[in-house]
Amino acid sequence: MTTTGLVVCVAVLAAASLFGVLHRRVNGRLTVRGRDGERRLGAAELGAELGERATLVQFSSAFCQPCRATRRTLAEVTGMVDGVAHVELDAEERLELVRELGILKTPTVLVLDAAGRIVRRAAGAPRKADVIAALGVAVSGATPGG
Repeated sequence: MTTTGLVVCVAVLAAASLFGVLHRRVNGRLTVRGRDGERRLGAAELGAELGERATLVQFSSAFCQPCRATRRTLAEVTGMVDGVAHVELDAEERLELVRELGILKTPTVLVLDAAGRIVRRAAGAPRKADVIAALGVAVSGATPGG
């Protein structure tokens, strides 16, 4: 009986560790998803003007702790890179857009090029270096799949 309990405990710990490693690996990672590159967002949809070179769109919610850290990260990046705007949207107030874009968690960050085309997205808090790299793609005009 004790051996069975020990085996179950080890199995649960191994599964939890694996989940944690996988979650950390994908959380906040800026990727290209499906038909994102075909979708454009404009000032009318965002309620704010697009950046001259690129726009960082952050979907947040009221009690989201990672959203605060993401807000700071994106503000730092927009302060470093000329022509980049940061637009933060309350996911609860913009449910139609959230559903249309397939936003499943907050924070979600969309990186738009100058024309409003989605070139990258991150579900979770992205790292500053990853945001800067994604902006490089947006500013260079590279294709979203590249």
